[in-house]
Amino acid sequence: MGEYALAETTGSFRVVQRFFRRFKYYFHGPGYVIFLCCFLSSASHAQQRDRYFIASSKVKFISKASLETIEAVSTELKGVIDTDTRSFAFTVHNNSFEGFNSPLQKDHFHENYLESGKNPNCTFSGKIIDEIDFSRDGTYPVRAKGILVIKGIGQERIIKGSISIKGTDLFLSADLSVLLSDHEIRIPRIVQQKIAPEIEVSIQAKLKKEVQR
Repeated sequence: MGEYALAETTGSFRVVQRFFRRFKYYFHGPGYVIFLCCFLSSASHAQQRDRYFIASSKVKFISKASLETIEAVSTELKGVIDTDTRSFAFTVHNNSFEGFNSPLQKDHFHENYLESGKNPNCTFSGKIIDEIDFSRDGTYPVRAKGILVIKGIGQERIIKGSISIKGTDLFLSADLSVLLSDHEIRIPRIVQQKIAPEIEVSIQAKLKKEVQR
């Protein structure tokens, strides 16, 4: 499933990195986010923390090749942003993507390209680079630096996007491109004109502020 390290965070988060290196195969889907949230809670030493959790989402990828266009969408992105540390963690289960042009194409996506049986999730975790006043409504351009894991292969990325704050709601939007070669996804020559070497990805999510008890 790859390395779920939070980039450029405190020494406490490096403990999480080492933990997931050792036990990475035991954490699938939301389990990663649940563990991280529990860790953040214990690491706060009883201090109140401001965290936002994804309430709804849409992740879309599109492959535009010379002979075919392939699209798929997931509405099951899970994740959390800790505004005190500007750290974040997101995960989406590969099997949650719907679309494609045929059932066989979907099977190839999971079995041959992402190898979803061994690597069930795609994740992105790290830290927001830019300073943001999360207590003020408004829309802010942001850069997020972290580790993007696809097919179990992690790549350090800086992804540009925007965050809009409206009361206790936070709206996240980002677009990025993914080179298949960066994650060791190999396309057979016979279908190279049907699958683009670079995939376009768009992300929209609404996050709700955690209610303090």
